[in-house]
Amino acid sequence: MRKGIGRGAATLVLLAGLPMVGSALDNGLAKTPPMGWNSWNKYACNGLNEKVVRETADAMASNGMKEAGYAFVVIDDCWQTSRDAEGNIIADKEKFPSGIKALAGYIHSKGLKFGIYTDVGTRTCAGRPGSAGHEYQDARQYAEWGVDYVKEDWCNTLPGQNAESSYTLFRNALAASGRPIVFSICEWGSNKPWLWAGPVGNLWRATDDIQDCWDCKKPRGGNGVVEILDLMDPIYSYSGPGHWNDPDMLEVGNGGMTTEEDRTHFSMWALFSAPLLVGTDVVNMSKETKEILLNKDVIAIDQDPLGQQGRRVKKDGDLEVWSKQLADGGRAVVLLNRGATPATIEANWTDIGYPASISATVRDLWTGKETSGQKGSYSAQVPSHGVAMVTVRP
Repeated sequence: MRKGIGRGAATLVLLAGLPMVGSALDNGLAKTPPMGWNSWNKYACNGLNEKVVRETADAMASNGMKEAGYAFVVIDDCWQTSRDAEGNIIADKEKFPSGIKALAGYIHSKGLKFGIYTDVGTRTCAGRPGSAGHEYQDARQYAEWGVDYVKEDWCNTLPGQNAESSYTLFRNALAASGRPIVFSICEWGSNKPWLWAGPVGNLWRATDDIQDCWDCKKPRGGNGVVEILDLMDPIYSYSGPGHWNDPDMLEVGNGGMTTEEDRTHFSMWALFSAPLLVGTDVVNMSKETKEILLNKDVIAIDQDPLGQQGRRVKKDGDLEVWSKQLADGGRAVVLLNRGATPATIEANWTDIGYPASISATVRDLWTGKETSGQKGSYSAQVPSHGVAMVTVRP
C-alpha cells in the first residue's frame, strides 16, 4: 500500500478499476432485446442492395413481423465504398442509388427503424472504410441520415488497439450526435465484453460468428448452434435490460438446419433474452420459417421485461433442462435433446427454483397444449435436436 492511502481509500481505488457487472448503458434504449432483420446471413456482400432492403421492409410491414415486434432493418457490411475530400463516408452508388438518407426515410415510412454497419478498425471485414479516426464524423453523419441502430465490427484493428477504449469512443460519438441510436458491439467475444461492455453498448457479441449448422466448424471458423449454447451458459448473469449478451444473428430459414433444429435455435435465443435479428429472405420465406419467427408466445419469452438470461439447470448427457425466470414469477423452461434419437426429458420443480410441493399450470409454447394442476415435475418426449418449450406458473 502506498503511503498516504488508507485501507478504505485503497479499497475504493481498487473497486474503481473493476468492471461494473450488470450495469447498463444509460441511453434509454433496448430495454428489451432488439428485434429486426440484418442483411448479412442471407445476402452477405454481393447480394446487398437497395432493392433487397426496400422489399424486405415492405414484407416486414405487411407479413406480421412488424406487429410481432421486429422493428429494425439493418444493412450490414458493403454499403460503403470510400470517403470524400472532407472525410465523409460515401455509400455505394450502384448498390444504393437513392442514397442512405432516402433509404432510411423509406424504412421509417413503413413504421420501422433503420440500422447500419461500421467497423472499429481502419477497414471493415470486407475491406470497406472503417470508422477509426472518423468516429464523431461518422456518428454525426449517421444521425443526419436518420440511423436508429449501429453495429460496429472488430476487423482490421491497429496493433495494440484496446477494445473497451475503442468502443467507448464510439459510444461517446453516438451520444454526441443528438439522436437516440442503439449501439451493437461486434467484437466476437474476443475480449470478454460481458466484463466491460455493459455501460458501453446496448448489446455485444459474446461468441464467434454463427454458422448455419447444428454442430459444426466451417473452414472460415465460427460456431454451430450447440457450440453457442455452451458459450452463452456461463455468462448468463451479465445480461439484462439495456445491455444484452448477443449470440449472433438468426439463421432460421437459411436451409442449413432442419425445421426442428431451426425451432430449437429460435427457442434457445428467446430463452437467452437474445437480440432477435432475422437473417433470411423474409420476402420468400417458407410457411414453416414464418411459423417459427412469428410465434408470439416464444417471442414474449425473449421480450419478458425482467430481462433475465436463461441458463442450464440440469444435464444428463445429451439431455438438458434450461430455465429462465419471468417477470410474473413464472418460469420459461426448455427441455433440450442434443442427441440423435428421441428421448423423454424431465424437469423437476426443484431444478427451476420451486418447491416440489407446488401445483402449477404448464403451457407448451409450440403446441399450445396447457396442463393445470401439474405437481413436482414436468416431462415430455423430445425429438432429436429438438425442444419442448413451456411456461410453468404456480
